[in-house]
Order: sequence, then structure tokens, then C-alpha cells
Amino acid sequence: MTTTEGVDNGVNVQALLDAREALKGAPEAAQFTWRATTRWEKGVHTTTTVKDFAGLGAEQNHKAESAFTADHPEVFAAEDNGITPIEYLLVGLGSCLTAGVASVAQNRGIQLRSVEATIAGAHDIRGILGADSDVRNGYNAITVSFKVDADASREDIEALVAQSQKRSAVFDALTNPTDVSVEVV
Repeated sequence: MTTTEGVDNGVNVQALLDAREALKGAPEAAQFTWRATTRWEKGVHTTTTVKDFAGLGAEQNHKAESAFTADHPEVFAAEDNGITPIEYLLVGLGSCLTAGVASVAQNRGIQLRSVEATIAGAHDIRGILGADSDVRNGYNAITVSFKVDADASREDIEALVAQSQKRSAVFDALTNPTDVSVEVV
């Protein structure tokens, strides 16, 4: 796939393709560890910071530390200092899929004018409240709806979204079992 001249969605596809080729011969460099540190504030209010990660065989840093505040809404008897942790899951999924659409569009020579994803998660909170042990704690279902305005047919746009879904790390983590361990140190 080659990039069509004159298309600019702000994605450096050549750098991504070069990285893909380089990492084929150096799989150890492709092993990344993403990190976040969460601190309790008060009640169910927390602040999570993200600054550094490991990858390409070395410690790395973002340009700036990012902070994410989480809380629960007042209807949960909380102070509503931020979105809920389960809403952050929707943020991650929407961000990952939308970035993927832009990357795939750039690679396929499709000029985007706008991309909007609406993500909704159906959640029965009786599980997390312990009101019904047969109800799971997490989402029952998540839907993602895209509105894409681009110089492309509907079929081409559907293919962009499908390829983004296929390559999305967040979609994969949500739809396939991921080993998670929790420990006290």
C-alpha cells in the first residue's frame, strides 16, 4: 500500500512502516511496558499519572507527565471530581480506534475531513454493588459508532474502520483474555 500524494491526515505512515520492518528483525525491541501510577485522594477519588515507559530496549519518557482524575458521580454518593474508571475504558477504546482510522486512511491515500466515534457501554451496576452475585462487574456490551467524512466510498470507509479494529491494542485487550495479576508489595 502506498500513500497517495496530497493526502495529509497528520500521520507519518512511512515512519510506522519503517518501524514495522525494523522490528521484524528485532522482536526484543518491540517489547514495551506501559506504566501508570494511581494515588488515592479521598473517598473514591483517585489521580493517575503517566510519565515513563519502557520500549525499544530502553527506558523512555513522554514529553510531559499526564494526570487523569477519576471519581464517581454524585448519584453514587461521591463528589464527581472526574469520570469513572470504567468510562476511561471507553476513552481508551475510542481513542485507539479513531487513531487507527486516521493511520489506515493515510496509508491508503484517503483524505479525512472528520472522524467521530461514539462509544457506549451497557453496564448493570448491581454487580459492583454486590446486589446480585450473578451480574458481572464490567460492561455487558460496548458499541462503537463511527461517523467518517472522507474522500472515499462507504465500502472504503468500512474497510478503514475494520482495519483499525483489527490492529487496535485496546480492542484486542477488551475482546481477548489478558492475564492480569494484582499483588500487595
